[in-house]
Amino acid sequence: MDMGLFQKTALVTGSTKGIGKAIAIELAKEGAHVLINGRNEEEAERTVHELKTSFPATSPRNAAADLADPAQRQALFEKHPDIDILINNMGIYEMMPYEDVNDSVWERYFRTNVLAANGLCHYYLPRMLEKNDGRILFIASEEAIMPSGHMPQYAMTKSMLLSLSKSLSKLTRGTEVTVNTIMPGPTLSEKVERIIESMYSDEELDFAEKETRFMAATLPQSEIQRFIKPVEIGRLAAFLCSPFASAFKGSPIRMDGGMVPTIY
Repeated sequence: MDMGLFQKTALVTGSTKGIGKAIAIELAKEGAHVLINGRNEEEAERTVHELKTSFPATSPRNAAADLADPAQRQALFEKHPDIDILINNMGIYEMMPYEDVNDSVWERYFRTNVLAANGLCHYYLPRMLEKNDGRILFIASEEAIMPSGHMPQYAMTKSMLLSLSKSLSKLTRGTEVTVNTIMPGPTLSEKVERIIESMYSDEELDFAEKETRFMAATLPQSEIQRFIKPVEIGRLAAFLCSPFASAFKGSPIRMDGGMVPTIY
């Protein structure tokens, strides 16, 4: 299916690995020119090279920056003042006991997971509204609506993104600009794969067996009983960025593998 994204320019934050990279690949597959972002210049350049090799008709570019830093965000705006698609994927997470989450941790999560995304929207949304075309997509988590208690500082920021997405969507009334959110469930990023491998390092199991054992013991509420693949989220993101998804406005779209037990 042609998603109608040929020649569109997309900024995908945190796109050198994991969900962000999968989204970048799916957008490039549709002919979009992707701005690859990450804090590491070499990783960003390597991902740009991968996309250019796989999709030679596109023009991926290196947009390496620490977007939690306002000065680096401003430098990005000056270098890339006009985009068609903004994917706010960048984020940090880790399991932490609540008593260990001090003020500096709260502030770091707020700056990285919320203020960076809001800063990008504050700059790019008015430009999208002016040309009456554009897509903004936040990547949240099932933790936004079903906090596990294992990482309160992360869950709070993802809940805030849901609220921000809905608020910004109100500003797009009567336009062809959309603002939406994907809420993935447990996803097999590189970091998660390393964690699972390390948990069963003393046992002679292949990864599929480790995954099955982990899901049964730790995430029995998952209906798919496996991790979501980043490519699955990437494909959904490409659709939501397409002209075919123009009726999605301020929508929280769950791809959680059945983790959330409620009907809404």
